[in-house]
Amino acid sequence: MTTGASAARKLGPAEPIPLSVITGFLGAGKTTLLNRLLRDPGLRDTAVLVNEVGEIGLDHLFYEIVDGETVLLPGGCLCCSVRGDLVTSLEDILREQDNGKNTPFRRVVIETTGLADPASVLHAVMTHPYLVQRYRLDGVVTLVDAVNANATLDEHREAVKQAAVADRLVLTKTDLASAEEIASLRARLKALNPGAPILDAAKGEASAAALLDAGLYDPSSKISDVKRWLAEAAVEAAEHSHHHHGAGDSDHRHHHHDENIRVFTLASEEAIPAATLELFLDLLRSVHGAKLLRLKGIVRLAEEPDQPVVLHAVQHVMHPPARLAAWPDHDRRSRLVCVTWNLEPAVVRRLFDAFLGRPQIDMPDRAALLDNPLATYR
Repeated sequence: MTTGASAARKLGPAEPIPLSVITGFLGAGKTTLLNRLLRDPGLRDTAVLVNEVGEIGLDHLFYEIVDGETVLLPGGCLCCSVRGDLVTSLEDILREQDNGKNTPFRRVVIETTGLADPASVLHAVMTHPYLVQRYRLDGVVTLVDAVNANATLDEHREAVKQAAVADRLVLTKTDLASAEEIASLRARLKALNPGAPILDAAKGEASAAALLDAGLYDPSSKISDVKRWLAEAAVEAAEHSHHHHGAGDSDHRHHHHDENIRVFTLASEEAIPAATLELFLDLLRSVHGAKLLRLKGIVRLAEEPDQPVVLHAVQHVMHPPARLAAWPDHDRRSRLVCVTWNLEPAVVRRLFDAFLGRPQIDMPDRAALLDNPLATYR
């Protein structure tokens, strides 16, 4: 017999399923890490989507073929090869779960191809009106090959972007690299992505507990670890270092390709009207969306200053805002961390300041900006 309380839970809206993205350049060790994670109790009841047939090696695992594309792994995990549209695959596994046709899952992990831009995967979840209700972005985990990373970062834009947008960076093959190579790589990654923890897989640091629950919002606990997520102190320190980095420094010569990536923080002590914030974000995405790799932050709205809003955007797409019941700590500033490609922080800051009505030097007045924003900031 079903009680009224349990019936209400079943009839109510389903809690969004956390979705993690594992990415990294060719040969970084994504498949090896994922095979190991699948044995972790933290990934019990997980659906794993692999976007190349046969990319994940399952031969040494005990598994049961459910259908032509789905493998049942130990602990109730599902592993599906994504042969076509990712959106279709994400819809299909939800439909099968809702109809009781597959093993129920509580989490989704997507392994991308080595040449993938993670933004395309994030777009799939953030733009689809149905998926955005059923899934929540849990975070991006990027694997970095310690032996080949510096050459890869120099030569491949995709590798730089994969590292820059990560919530967690995982070094692989450190047992094959020298201490000097590892130290140099860590410094480079910290400059590229100052807010992301760097974990060493060879030392056992890349566990499910360390990699999961890394992202935007956790509905089960009703609070977000915004301080850790934004890591604005590390971002500000890295930005200060960038301003004082001489063009003749050896690091600059070796890492010149990383100069395309800029990480910086926008902050405001004053509460921001919701309409002003919406106008700023709309204009930023419409004019500079292609260069906005990622934006994440917490905002104090003038209308409800005691319940901050958590934001996440990738290029032109904004994830539905999540409202917190209270501030996670004593810092009540609005803070937005931006990761851009070939877009100077000063351009975004001028736009932000103009909407907040802050005085500018050699800037059009705010009315002129709103009348013709594209001509002013294109």
